[in-house]
Formats: sequence, structure tokens, C-alpha cells
Amino acid sequence: MRTRETETAAPTPEKVWELYDRGRRFKESIGLYETVNTNENFFIGKQWEGVEARGLPMPVFNILKRDVCFLVSLVTSDNLTVQASPLAASAGTEKLRRPVRVLNEEFERLLEHNGVTGLLRDFARDAAVRGDGCLYSYWDEEEGTVRTEVIRNTFVHFGNPNDRRVQKQPYILIESRESVEALRRRAREYGSLVWEDIVPDEDGSYPGSVHRTGDKATKLLLMWRDRESGEIRGYECTRGCEVRPAFGMGLRLYPLVWMSWDHVQDSFHGQAMITGLIPNQIFINKMWAMTMMSLMTTAYPKIVYDRTRIPKWTNQVGQAIGVTGGDVATAARALTPAAVSPQVASFIDAAINQTNANLGATNVALGDARPDNTSAIIALQRAAATPSELTKQNLRRCVEELARIYLEFIGAFYGERTVDVETPEKVREAMEFAGLEAPEEMPGRFDFSVFRDMPMALKIDVGASAYFSEIASIQTLDNLLSQGRIDIIQYLERIPDGYVSDRRGLIAQIRREREKKEETDHGRSE
Repeated sequence: MRTRETETAAPTPEKVWELYDRGRRFKESIGLYETVNTNENFFIGKQWEGVEARGLPMPVFNILKRDVCFLVSLVTSDNLTVQASPLAASAGTEKLRRPVRVLNEEFERLLEHNGVTGLLRDFARDAAVRGDGCLYSYWDEEEGTVRTEVIRNTFVHFGNPNDRRVQKQPYILIESRESVEALRRRAREYGSLVWEDIVPDEDGSYPGSVHRTGDKATKLLLMWRDRESGEIRGYECTRGCEVRPAFGMGLRLYPLVWMSWDHVQDSFHGQAMITGLIPNQIFINKMWAMTMMSLMTTAYPKIVYDRTRIPKWTNQVGQAIGVTGGDVATAARALTPAAVSPQVASFIDAAINQTNANLGATNVALGDARPDNTSAIIALQRAAATPSELTKQNLRRCVEELARIYLEFIGAFYGERTVDVETPEKVREAMEFAGLEAPEEMPGRFDFSVFRDMPMALKIDVGASAYFSEIASIQTLDNLLSQGRIDIIQYLERIPDGYVSDRRGLIAQIRREREKKEETDHGRSE
């Protein structure tokens, strides 16, 4: 870490807590805690929180939740796949073919194992509601794999709060709430002699905190980059007790992915989509509240009667009302109720429609339009999705950063593992010589540490473009096969995964049948 506080001496709980206080003060200065709390309330429908209604109804017409869910679904609707490929300028790219195939299969397993598709929805939802989304990855020693989880932006503190670039930070601080018993056990495992000093936090002592309970304490994880080795180091502590002494994390990248919905200059915290829409939501709710109040008080007719002639009025059905003297027609009459101006309803609709239109959530995009012209509706839906394209690009960038972090973990922690590899040619020849059928693949040891220094370029294939490219490639292969330009094995080797079940087994079977046929033909010729 490149700050005086941590370069001159090893981290201590007191120094780390000082950095934590500094991070909280920055968040307070930009009103983050209050903004996040307000945005969360409006998103879930608590939109009259802390408001004195003064007898008004408190209706909630939550257009924000629908808009957020629509845009989050829009930007995360694509199936993201990660493909690693060697740098074009690197030497011996043919030798990298096998390691790249193993890496791509491991990427696919990690994305599925961590449920990254679901995490990205929560990640984008936090960015839209809270302003920022954060993915944190760590090494699970029990299962021997990488874990990824979503962290709230109020729990992350950057060493340089004016720079949103993660890998340029002098240090990163992550807070979490854990039980005192678990923290004491963890501190004792790492040799702490004062583990009994870990005590619960005082309720409500820190801003932005969740509901405090008596058995929880705040744990801080400090990460910084070692200036000499470039390795990321870590340190864990509570307010007054060290949980885990400084340790090497084995990574050259901070295991953190950060995305803001809208960037704010000179701040690593962005602005949430909801923040600028809350005044619109308040206006819509108030207009509905006043309209409802007007209807409740004036919509029904009122009776005015002459008390000198009718002592008491009754609304009982069928009850006779006696009138003393004079004309009965002038004894009582009904007042015509006041009508609500039709401009109120039209203005409420206009506010809702304009809010949705500015976000790209138009009636066509939301599926509320009648499909009279399919081509026109598709064109309008694509046009409506244009405003969210920048957010989509940011999300793809985040997935690429996550893949690079996974690559760091793979190269640092996997070591040698047994994987399915293509049967070596020498092994194949030996098995055929012995009269055995050589499998297409066989278990073999693979050293994942080769990825530590291997030059890699990560390519992200996203969404509809990936689907169309697969369809186009299949159509091209079909044409080449029908024209006799390639054989069936060349076709099966190049078809994308997932279209033919047990593709490699089918290739091996075709090869065996060919070999038997060649042996039979050779025997007949002799």
C-alpha cells in the first residue's frame, strides 16, 4: 500500500480502523448512506416513509420497481460466455491450444458453479438502486475453488475515493458483519492471543449499518499491493483485535469488480438510476393522493335541508320525512358533487409515460402495445434498448474483469489436477499396437500454474451476436459437408458445443469404424 500509514509499519487494528473511519466520512460527505436508504425504500414500495400525510391517503403507484426490473432484465438478458485465446503476436500458439481448451472448460465450470448469471442480476440491481454494484471473489479452502458474491457498496471503501479504477487503488477495505463466536474461532485458528477481546458492536454506532444484533461484530478486510512483488496482501481485524495477521493472497489483481450505473466525477461512487426519478415518483403519488381525497370528500351528493321545517334528516331507506308547512319542493335539495378535472388524470398518465420513455421503458418495450405490425414493434423495441447499451457494455467489461480475476486464482491455487485431455499420439499408437481401442480423451495431470505467466487475451462472446454467429457457422459447415468439401469428422470437430450429444464419443466411433473398414479392404487386396 502506498500510504504513509501502512508503509512505515505493519497494519494494526487501530490503523485499519482509522482508514475505515476515513472511508465512512467520505460516504457521509456525499450523503451515500441516506441516499441508499431512501432508494431502497422507494424501490420496495415504502414511499411514504417519514412523511406527514395530514389526513391524506397514502397510495403507492410504484413505477420505479417496474422500470428498474425492466432495465436490469434488459442489460442482463444475454447469456455471457468467456473464451480465452492466445495473443496473436505470441510465439508457439499451436502449443497453447491444449491449455486454452482446459482453461475455457474451467471458465465454464466456474461461471456455472458460482451462478454468475444470477449474481449479475443482483449486481446490476444494486447499481441501479444503490448507485454501485460490487462482486468480490475469494478462495474457498474447504472446496478448493473460487467463490464469488455480491457486496453492498456501503461496505466497500477505496483508498483513493476520487478514482473509480479498482486496480489503481493504494488499498481497498471491505467490512462485513459476522457473529462474535465465528470471529473468535477464526482469530484463535490464526494464533491470536487476545481473541476473547472480540466483542459485539454497540447498536447503531456506525452509519449505514444494517439492523444491529447483540451477537455481531464488524470485521474489516484490508487489501493492498506490495510495492516490491506486486502481490496483493491482506489483513483482517475487528475494532480492537487482530483476526488474521498480514498474509499474501497469491494474486496480482484485487479480487473485486466494481460498476456504477452512472459515473460521478471525482468519486468512485456513482449515481443510481432511482435517485433522479424519486421526485417524479413523489409527484405521482401526491397527485393520486389529492385526487383520492377529493373523491372521498366531494364525489357523493350532499343533502341541504331547512331545519325550521325538518327537525332531523335521515338517510334510512324508505323512511318518511315530515315537513311542517310550505312547499315540499323547497324543504330540501341535493348538492351536485364537484367534478375532478380530466386534466389531472391525463397529467398523471403523462408523467408516468414520460418517465418510462426517458428510461427506454416504453409501452412497446414493455409489451403493452398491440402487435399490429411485428417488424415495426421489433424495430421500436431495439430503439428503446439503445439508452441501456452503455450499461450493457459496462457489464461486459465487468465480466471480462471477473474472468481475469478467475485466471489469477486458477494460476495461483489450482496446482496440478486431473483433467480430461486428448489422448497423446504415442499413447494412441501403443494402444493400437496392443490391439486396444484408444479413447478420444483420457484422464491426465495438468499443471494450472502455467497460466500464471502465459500471455492471454480474453474475449467475451455476448448475447444475440453469439447466437447468430453459431447459427451462421453451423449453416456454413452444413454447406461444406453437403458439397463434399469436408468429411463428417471435420464437421463434428468444428461444430459448436451443445448441438450434438457426446460429440467426441461419436468422432471416436466413426474413426474406429473407418479403421476397421481400411483393415478389411487391405486384407481383401492382399
